[in-house]
Amino acid sequence: PRRQLVLNPTQRQELVQMRDHARQPYLRERAAALLKIADGMPAAWVARYGLLRPRRPDTVYAWLNRYQATGGAGIQVLPGRGRKPAFSPSAFDGGGGLPRVATSLPA
Repeated sequence: PRRQLVLNPTQRQELVQMRDHARQPYLRERAAALLKIADGMPAAWVARYGLLRPRRPDTVYAWLNRYQATGGAGIQVLPGRGRKPAFSPSAFDGGGGLPRVATSLPA
């Protein structure tokens, strides 16, 4: 059975606004995917061919599930999620940037 998304006019307007004006590119992409699904396109097709970059169908289904569960907030990345920094300058020298290096040669 094909997954469907039924939007009321307010929800559709919220997604259109997000697709056209959100600062984060990932929000624009997710809103565009949800609007295409609401227009009757299969989520798997949207994932493979309907976006700027192909996505795994499971990814688009996850966006759909989260949107249906919590609305517009469901497609945003939650605080604390996502990739963490690979390098933190403060871990080395208290925030100055590079680790301290001895400036004189041993005698």
